[in-house]
Amino acid sequence: MAARVAQVKKQIPKGGSERDDPSRDRGVLDAGGKSPVDIISIIKQSGATLRPAEQRVADIVLADVNFAVHASNGELARRAGVSEPTVTRFSRSVGCGGVRDLKVRLAQSMVVGRIYLDPPPHVGNARAKPTLWQSVFEEIRRAISTVEQQLRQEDVERAAAVIADCSKMVAFGVGGGSTAAVIEATHRFFRLGISVNSYSDPHLMRMTAATLGRNDVVLAVSTTGRAAEVIDAVAIARQYGTPVVAITKPNSRLAALADIPLVFHVPEAPNALKPTASRYALLAAIDLLAASTAYRKPREAQELMRRIKYALLNSSDGSADEPLGD
Repeated sequence: MAARVAQVKKQIPKGGSERDDPSRDRGVLDAGGKSPVDIISIIKQSGATLRPAEQRVADIVLADVNFAVHASNGELARRAGVSEPTVTRFSRSVGCGGVRDLKVRLAQSMVVGRIYLDPPPHVGNARAKPTLWQSVFEEIRRAISTVEQQLRQEDVERAAAVIADCSKMVAFGVGGGSTAAVIEATHRFFRLGISVNSYSDPHLMRMTAATLGRNDVVLAVSTTGRAAEVIDAVAIARQYGTPVVAITKPNSRLAALADIPLVFHVPEAPNALKPTASRYALLAAIDLLAASTAYRKPREAQELMRRIKYALLNSSDGSADEPLGD
C-alpha cells in the first residue's frame, strides 16, 4: 500500500495554498501511526457540516475518486462548478491540511480497488431477477471449473496419501472464506477416521503448531497465500518436521512453504455486491481431497459413515438417501 501511495503522490499535481505541501501529509495514518484514515467515509459523513459549494466538491470526489486524485485544483473546481479556494476549504473541512493532503488520502483509499468505488455493474431490474441469478451462478460455475482445470490430480493424491496415514490433522485458516473452509475440512475428514481440528485464532494456531510432529499433518488454507497468521503457524510446524498441505494461490509465500501445494487462482468478479465465488473453489478442493483420502482407506471410512448414519437415524427422523449428518 505504501508503494502505491508513494507512486500516486508523485503524480499529484501541485498547486493551491502553501498548506498543500507534501511535508504536511499528516493524517494519512491515525495518531498511533498504524491504521490508515478512511477519507471516503469521512467525506460521506460530513454532509451536514459542509457548505453547499463544498458539498458539490464532495459529490464530485465521491463520484470519481480516480479523477479527484489526478486532477489539478483548477480541474476539480471546474467540474464541481466552484472556485479553487472552495476546493481548498473543502479539503480542510474534512480534516486535511489542504488539497494535496486530500489527494494523498484519496490515493490511499483507492488501494481497495475500483470495484469498491465505482457503481456496480448493471445486472437487470426487478423484472429480470433471473439475470442476477445467472450472474451469481455463472461465477460459482467458473470458480469450480477453475479448480478442475488448474488443480493437479497427482498433487491431490500425494496429499491424500499423507493425510490417510497421519496421526492427526490440523487445519489453519483466517478470514471469511478460509475460516469456513477449514471448518468444513473438519466435517469432511473426521467421518473418515482422521483426528482433525480447525483453528482460526492466530495464537491458537501458533500454539498448536508447536505441538505437532512428523506423524501429523497441517492443512493450510489461504486464497491469497499471504495470510501472515497462517504462514507463521506453518513455519512453526515445519520446524518440527510436520508435513504441510496448502490450498492456496500459485507462486505465493504459502505455496512456497508447503510440502504439497494444491494451487489454483480464481480472479474476483468486478462486482463488490456479489459474494466471492472463491469459497466454492475452496470447498471443491476440500471435497476432492476428502474423497481421495476416503478411497485410500475405503473399508474404515465406509464403516464409520455407516455407524454415523445408523446413530442419526435412530435419534431423529430421516431416510437413507438424505445427506449424511444434515
